[in-house]
Amino acid sequence: MSDVVEKTLTALPSLLSLDSQPGSAKLSSTSKLGNLIRGITELTSKHEEEKLIQRELSAIKEQVSSPNTTMRQMKELMVRTIYCEMLGYEASFSYIHAIKLAQQGTVLEKRVGYLAVSLFLNENHELLLLLVNTVLKDLQSTNLIEVCMALTVVSQMFPKDMIPAILPLVEEKLNHPKEIIRRKAVLALYKFYLIAPNQVQHIHNKFRKALCDKDPGVMTASLHIYLQMIQENPEGYKDLTASFVAILKQVVGGKLPMDFNYHSVPAPWLQIQLLRILSFLGKNDQSTSEIMHEVLDESLRRAEMNHNITYAILYECVKCIYTIHPKSELLEKAAKCIGNFVLSPKINLKYLGLKALTYVVQQDPKLALQHQMTIIECLDHPDLIIKRETLELLFRITNAQNVTVIVEKMLEFLRISKDDHTTIDLVGKVAELAEKYAPDNEWFIETMNTVFSVGGDMMQPDIPNSFLKLLSEGFDSVEEDRKLRLFAVNSYISLLQGEPGKLPQRFLQVISWVLGEYSHLREDLEAAVVQRLLARLLDMKNCSSETKSWVLTAMTKLCEGASGVSVAQQVSETYSSSLDTVLRQRAQELQHLSQDSELRAKALPRGVGLEPVEVDSSLSFLDGFVSEALAAGAAPYKPPHQRQEELAGTKALSLEPYGLSLPISMSSCITDRQSPTLLSMSSGLSGDSTDLSHKGGSAALKLDGVKRVWGREGYLSHKEPVEEPAQVEVPSPVRSPSRQGEADSSHSRTPTLTPTPESDQEKQQLASSLFVGLGSQSSVCLMGKSEQTTQRFRRKAKGHSAASSTSEQMSNSAVSPPSTVDSLLCNNLLDSNITSELAVSSPKRTSQLSQGLAATNGTCDADTELLESDRKESKPAVITDSYVVAADPAPHADPDRPKDLDLSSHLPAELSGLSHSEITHLCTNQNLELSACHVQKEDSLLLIVFISNSSDSAVQQILVQVDSDELEVSCVGDSPVEVRSHSVAVCQYSLSVKRPAVHIELAGMVSYQLPAGSPQSAPFSYKLPLTSFIRPLTVSTEEYGTMWLAFSHDTRQNLTLISDDQEPLTATLNVLKRRLQLHVVEIIGMEGIVACRLLQDQPCLMHCRVHAGTLAVWLRSPVPDLPDCLIYHCQRALQGH
Repeated sequence: MSDVVEKTLTALPSLLSLDSQPGSAKLSSTSKLGNLIRGITELTSKHEEEKLIQRELSAIKEQVSSPNTTMRQMKELMVRTIYCEMLGYEASFSYIHAIKLAQQGTVLEKRVGYLAVSLFLNENHELLLLLVNTVLKDLQSTNLIEVCMALTVVSQMFPKDMIPAILPLVEEKLNHPKEIIRRKAVLALYKFYLIAPNQVQHIHNKFRKALCDKDPGVMTASLHIYLQMIQENPEGYKDLTASFVAILKQVVGGKLPMDFNYHSVPAPWLQIQLLRILSFLGKNDQSTSEIMHEVLDESLRRAEMNHNITYAILYECVKCIYTIHPKSELLEKAAKCIGNFVLSPKINLKYLGLKALTYVVQQDPKLALQHQMTIIECLDHPDLIIKRETLELLFRITNAQNVTVIVEKMLEFLRISKDDHTTIDLVGKVAELAEKYAPDNEWFIETMNTVFSVGGDMMQPDIPNSFLKLLSEGFDSVEEDRKLRLFAVNSYISLLQGEPGKLPQRFLQVISWVLGEYSHLREDLEAAVVQRLLARLLDMKNCSSETKSWVLTAMTKLCEGASGVSVAQQVSETYSSSLDTVLRQRAQELQHLSQDSELRAKALPRGVGLEPVEVDSSLSFLDGFVSEALAAGAAPYKPPHQRQEELAGTKALSLEPYGLSLPISMSSCITDRQSPTLLSMSSGLSGDSTDLSHKGGSAALKLDGVKRVWGREGYLSHKEPVEEPAQVEVPSPVRSPSRQGEADSSHSRTPTLTPTPESDQEKQQLASSLFVGLGSQSSVCLMGKSEQTTQRFRRKAKGHSAASSTSEQMSNSAVSPPSTVDSLLCNNLLDSNITSELAVSSPKRTSQLSQGLAATNGTCDADTELLESDRKESKPAVITDSYVVAADPAPHADPDRPKDLDLSSHLPAELSGLSHSEITHLCTNQNLELSACHVQKEDSLLLIVFISNSSDSAVQQILVQVDSDELEVSCVGDSPVEVRSHSVAVCQYSLSVKRPAVHIELAGMVSYQLPAGSPQSAPFSYKLPLTSFIRPLTVSTEEYGTMWLAFSHDTRQNLTLISDDQEPLTATLNVLKRRLQLHVVEIIGMEGIVACRLLQDQPCLMHCRVHAGTLAVWLRSPVPDLPDCLIYHCQRALQGH
């Protein structure tokens, strides 16, 4: 690798050389660039530099505009312009000339032009349109250098809407005989995947071919794509685990060429990539983890050189070992490695050890006990980064017993910290700990007061908002509500009587609101006294207008008695003529409401709890009015950006690759909202006859915007729905920005101080306070884990959303033993439905991969086909939808538990004849086991939870709570309260969609009481696809057309046609009908219309048209996210056929 760098640095001067000798090894002493650089270095002030650069840019502008300037001179001018731009001076006049240089001239001149374009422009710049044809031409060139330059530009900065134009050419380059072309093509496809993942879904098998490439560089480039895809969907690539392990074994064994070595370490960055991939694949999967145990042990053993890069490999090994299914020998070695890091005198290694300890302490809390004295010493470390990472570690091990000591340490650091980001981060952590583990009301209020004072106006606004919401909503105990609010009032009165001018503005706003709402709880305090204290705030010079409006609102609530009214009138007179309209409004409210007590009681009622307000963000109450207006001929609403595009539409470039007769640009409101059924009834309008719609008197569908296919959002700008990761039971460690600001001082040593007996005794006492509760598993309570003790400030459960507190309890509930490491980590299964569609990698495939990497010449069979025979068919009584995604079985389930327990017989009688999904194990806690399935009814979807009691005694006081952000969950019938010994009870829940998502997750908690024991609880989760909620919608063609006009949310995409015995359109629609339960309304020639509904009664319409061997699909619905989610499942259904 060092040889490559040396050659590159040797070749750079020849690129910048302006002599007639292209191979000159240094800048010419007479070149203009050399003169410019020397002139800048001789200057003594910034002002002189600006004058020199402006003169230089003026001279360059004059020369590039001259028609007599040759390409060689233009190359020299571009190099000088690049240097000026690097110094921060704008040279936008040269951008177009850089593009011209890339389009013309010799290879060296094109190289300089491409370099200038990549430095001058970004991927959203409008001038990039002029570069598309040049890139297309260079990709088809026989000159390898031109192809390399084009692929480099594509992978750096290519507009998203132009990807379809060059994607086929980039795909072809994956089979190029030169490895450098194949490597650059893979990197270009990686860029496409990052900015438009849905447009490269059809070439995933070609990624596998790149992974098996005989050139290690191409294989390394493909790992970037696989790391991204596996992070989003680990289940879909389990079959490649053996391949990744084989690659890592060869890398660790030194089988790659020496060019990949760095300081005698074989391909370290490749090792890091592979370790990250393996950690995602092995998470929550015992069988997959066992495949990688041997290579992880080998990686730990070989990475023992004393060099920074080996430390990075060891760190990734430790994270991987603690992420996958645990093995005791590996855990011991990883713990020893962490200990070596933490105890190292080198600051960089100590920081790395703290980072690793922060990551693993949630799985193995006892590991922190082994290094408690070192952690205590790090609290007093002179390096602030070490201190901050130590506080992050303490935040992770906080529980109800040590919260006061840890919060005190955090507040001490906050008082001396001068970094804004650190302050914002720690303030949020302290507020979270205070709400979660506060021992009493007094400590909670005082801690929050300190948070508001230290955090100031830099803190996130949700911290004071959450605090006020907690006070207003109250808790389960009315007496606790009163005590907390009364203590807050007393505290804030004392602060206002002191020096309120030193308090931050947000703290003053909190004080004003609390006193306005709850000062009446203190019976000996007159409202007029509070009003006078608040009025003092208005006279402060540093009081902002926003704070004054809060104060005026609080005073309005306190207008009682003659003295209070008098103070209010004086204040209102002062601010009635304010230039600030908000203050003037508040002053008018204060004046009128202070004089009318009856009106004030109605407008500002006291002691009334806040009720949730339902907001109709879609303004559905206007649907009738909009429909009538559209029917009367009114033009549909167009967003501002669409209007601007239409104004420029006549001058826009026509780049329509597929010639579709329907506008394809992504927009929420279409220019022509006619029903697509009219297209079928028009007289043979084809995709190549777009101009017919503009002829006068034509009865065809008007397509005024047909040429405006390329807009700001680009062609086919449908974004694949971002799937939210599953609710995690353990939050990932908060990553401090300190890792980026870490000083590169690996040889700097920690100052050694001679400890005194008094200091040792103080450290021992501090350690006993900080690490209390970590010794026994029963009392441990880590941040983000389950805990048996209830949260002190537990908010009220309101109405049906009583189960919403489940998510809070889950995030703060009881910890599992250290042996179940994998069950504590987040279940990042975003697309688990692919599991049944991928065949397990064969030994032959692995051996081929090994040969391909070890030998210079070799082949690897990468044509991975998804065979029908590889899919597992379910029983007829079970839903055969391959998109059913259920929760993974717990990796540490009781091995003695009967595996073939038939729970189907326990289904309620009215559901026994209906199809249901496979019954899936959810969780096991002692002798109680939960399983679940979902049953599809015509008008609803039911979740059936089976509670199995395998003990010899009855389980009592059973409570199963289920909740989801995307679903409305309601219990059907009476839930069982008791489960007898060796029996099964059933709970039913009706599910309906609130917010569509590709995959929907349910989170739940089961709590119960054993006859002789303490209350028990266990969390669980269950995932199911959106397709479970899809039902056919039977409508006529006329009804379809009417509904199409009324819907505003749409998306469009090209899908793969099914080539079967039937006509392609019919075969494709039949597959969608069977897999997704859609209703085919009508098929007319090469077009078809389809309808479906989402439970409950949320329609979605689909228009399909065959063109150029693909199926152009247009979906429209009144539900915002439904078209995007449904198009995703359509793609999966057709890919799996």
